[in-house]
Amino acid sequence: MSHESFLKNPASLFDIWGKVAIVTGSSGAFGALAAKILAGAGARLALVAGNATALADTASACEELGADVLALNRRPSDETACDAIVADTVARFGRIDILVVASGKNDVAKIGDMTPERFADVMDANVMQSWLMARAAGRHMLQQGEGGKIVLMSSARGLLGHPAGYTAYCASKSAVDGITKALGCEWGPTGITVNAIAPTVFRSPLTAWMFEDTEKAQEVRRGFLARVPKGRLGEPEDLAGPLLFLASRASDFYTGHILYADGGYTAG
Repeated sequence: MSHESFLKNPASLFDIWGKVAIVTGSSGAFGALAAKILAGAGARLALVAGNATALADTASACEELGADVLALNRRPSDETACDAIVADTVARFGRIDILVVASGKNDVAKIGDMTPERFADVMDANVMQSWLMARAAGRHMLQQGEGGKIVLMSSARGLLGHPAGYTAYCASKSAVDGITKALGCEWGPTGITVNAIAPTVFRSPLTAWMFEDTEKAQEVRRGFLARVPKGRLGEPEDLAGPLLFLASRASDFYTGHILYADGGYTAG
């Protein structure tokens, strides 16, 4: 495409129709949403999750949106599992264009109550599994020689602390940011971009209580929204634009970037 030909159809920069995407954590709030967004945009999907029932629900929803879906009931828990996820995806679709790592966890506890084992478990789920999946998918993208898009899941808590027992979570998301930046540098010359989405509180099954009209929810919202210039919590559609941007040609000049989907929370 010439430097000016895209002007005839700028929206084509966001076109991912027919692209092959792996989404880990497809049973979780962001993973399921990411899968549906990519499905609606025409991607072919390898959906990965340890919860078989929730995975089937996500796969069914994506198929209803017209996507060709491969459901893989497993977790990216080690090198062997991640390599198998990539191999199964390539066996089904022939290639990999996009990786979205949405698997992970939180474990809230004050540091005096947090055991080393619990801390290590959060770091493994959020950091090691992100590193392993990026490594496995990136290796295949390098073999393809056509670039690729890797999107990791960070958080505003990778930049900011939290007083309510988030030492494990904040540390893990800061590490994800570090992986994003380092891989963005390492793979920059290859055409593989590595970026992360870092949201604040979004509406999901886990956060639904914060959107209610109860006294507790209102109190929590008031304290939180005092720091959010947009004056509201995040909605699922607020993640669609960032994801499509990072998964498409529109972000070809962006790598090692942390995109804060936070209503301005981290700005002030």
